[in-house]
Amino acid sequence: MSILLFEDEHVARLDPVAVGKPAFAISCGSYRLIDLAAQLGQPIHARVRKHLAQIVVADFPELSPEPADAQKPVLWINARLVPSAKVLDELRGLLKAGQPGIVHAGAAVSAALLAPGNHPGQLADELPTAEQFAELALPPLAADLPLLEYPHDIIRHHLTTLSANLEHRLAGGGYQQIAEGVFAAPDARLGQYAVTDIDRGPIVLEAGATIGPYCYLSGPVHVGRSARVLEHAALKDGVAIGHTAKIGGEVEASIIEPYTNKQHHGFLGHSYLGSWINLGAGTCNSDLKNTYGPVNMEYHGQKVGTGMQFVGAIIGDYAKTAINTGIFTGKTIGVCSMVYGFVTTNVPSFVNYARLFGQVTEAPVEVMAATQRRMFERRGVTQRPADIQLLRDMYALTIHERQRSGEALSLEPLSL
Repeated sequence: MSILLFEDEHVARLDPVAVGKPAFAISCGSYRLIDLAAQLGQPIHARVRKHLAQIVVADFPELSPEPADAQKPVLWINARLVPSAKVLDELRGLLKAGQPGIVHAGAAVSAALLAPGNHPGQLADELPTAEQFAELALPPLAADLPLLEYPHDIIRHHLTTLSANLEHRLAGGGYQQIAEGVFAAPDARLGQYAVTDIDRGPIVLEAGATIGPYCYLSGPVHVGRSARVLEHAALKDGVAIGHTAKIGGEVEASIIEPYTNKQHHGFLGHSYLGSWINLGAGTCNSDLKNTYGPVNMEYHGQKVGTGMQFVGAIIGDYAKTAINTGIFTGKTIGVCSMVYGFVTTNVPSFVNYARLFGQVTEAPVEVMAATQRRMFERRGVTQRPADIQLLRDMYALTIHERQRSGEALSLEPLSL
């Protein structure tokens, strides 16, 4: 038996979150799908978009370099599957039963257990489609396996799964209770005069995480390995912080991926921040409309109703904000963009966005590569050819965003 994590034809709906990472590496409820797949105890393979192939090899050595053996049963798992303890139990049930079949979430395929020699087409470089799975005529399997359809779903599922996911982490051991409802891995520290509220869920600190003095933490909260929560910060109502991040100010009901800095005061609510983001001092976002009505998002030029009253910002990897930036409700900021002033519209990728001042220019990929190198050096990370190539690929893949934006983009070079 082996496991194959596959991206399907709808994975681009998760942009800008998934432009630079496979969908199985998106954090939700403190877990990534690959973290849970590893707990199934089987060899794991991956099938991803072509531009991610090199970065997956570099960043996920736990994945098997060989393709799944078609002569053995293979559990195909959609990379958009919500990473939760409940989903993990459902997957274990499928493996234990060993019954070939398929699980749908709407029209999409969540998972399929395929018998030896049975797989959706001879596809070496393409993403499998629901139609190709349908050709296998597999019987339906009873399992509840929801998928992430759009970026706001990451926030929605994060809030419903975080408490149970943290309980699952604690059940695996390796933590010491250092205060009521506060659990710490080795070398994690809770600062003096910190106030904690665990009425709605636990607070879990991974190895080397530090909470500064005079902080307020209202569970459920997860602080990743070596992350720093600075003095006077407030984390509340469901916050998960990735490893090696640096966080200050007020954060509510949000996900922050590794290596991202929100060091200064300012409000972040019901938002998703990718990796290697820096929010300038005073940056705030709105997560509630003045009408108190449900938030509608715009993805790829189409409006999508969220059914959610609170939705903040969705910010792609490597984005930056200037001091005192204000981000309106339900806005997306693309990868490698730099924003200034008020963000009243969605921001394409690779853009210098100062719309308030009448300036919107394209950010050259060479500038972003130089910026990436400097950021990596500050964190002791080596810039690899795969990292630079990923920037170039993301630039090419997002040209349509800049064309569709309707803004007059200038190609004036920025100083390196």
